[in-house]
Amino acid sequence: MPGSNNYGYIGNIPTQGGAGGNEGVIDVAEINDLTDRGQFSFKTFTCDFLVIAGGGGGGTGNIHGSGGGAGGYRASFNSEASGGGGTSEAAQTLSTGLAYSVVVGAGGAAGGVNGDDSTFTGNATITSTGGGGGGNTGANGSTGGSGGGAGSFQDAGGTTNRNGGSGTTNQGFAGGTGREVQNSFRGGGGGGGASEVGGSTTSGNSNPKGGDGVASTITGSSVTRGGGGAGRVQNSTKAGGAGGGAGSAGNATANTGGGGKSNGNTATTGASGVIILRYPGSISASLSPGLTSNSEQTDGNSKYIEITGGIGTVTFA
Repeated sequence: MPGSNNYGYIGNIPTQGGAGGNEGVIDVAEINDLTDRGQFSFKTFTCDFLVIAGGGGGGTGNIHGSGGGAGGYRASFNSEASGGGGTSEAAQTLSTGLAYSVVVGAGGAAGGVNGDDSTFTGNATITSTGGGGGGNTGANGSTGGSGGGAGSFQDAGGTTNRNGGSGTTNQGFAGGTGREVQNSFRGGGGGGGASEVGGSTTSGNSNPKGGDGVASTITGSSVTRGGGGAGRVQNSTKAGGAGGGAGSAGNATANTGGGGKSNGNTATTGASGVIILRYPGSISASLSPGLTSNSEQTDGNSKYIEITGGIGTVTFA
């Protein structure tokens, strides 16, 4: 019967004038008829994506804290790499008039909290995993899109290593090792980044730098995102990973998925993620309430939109 279901339609069902009952709801046959008469049409098109999750929060613990891991990094544009050494993914095939689900992950809180996942659901669901939180004193780093660095702690009479959290396959790398040797050196590990493992505090070496991120040209210029946060060594904080990871000079950069850093007994939050969509210039995007973004931009024959926060839908026309 006309109007008895939505026949797989995503979002609001198109309507046509009519009175009473289900007469105003278009069924599949009516859509075909309207399309043939030029009154209603769908367009399919290719949409590239960059989906980055929220970064993990830095770990705390005096001289022992560690960096948060970057949010998971998945990309399809221009054969550019995804995180964790992964290759470029297949672009999405979308249709005008349909509403597609979007979730942008927030950064994890200070004290080693994981970041939140980011998800874009087109013809397939693309989920990037939130970055692993950095280990507090004596704790291993948490698993995430990129893994959190490890905190360090010396057991009585000996030396103890702590391990960085693992990254997610094709999204990010592991966090670095934390270690302490009495009256010698001590420190946490750096958070893992989209393109490399976080730096470690190991025998004879203390450089817990955050792992670097990956560059993308999806907005028309090269921008690096997905850097891990810096760990703490002795009385200083090392560098954050290139791509928004927090280091001695500042906090994680918003909408990069960068990991938070350790400041010793304090730490910083991870950066929020981002979803960037790129599509033909003849197509336009609109967002539902609840999503924030930079305005739609034109780059050559294409358009793109950076969705910077929230939960909602994107519709194309």
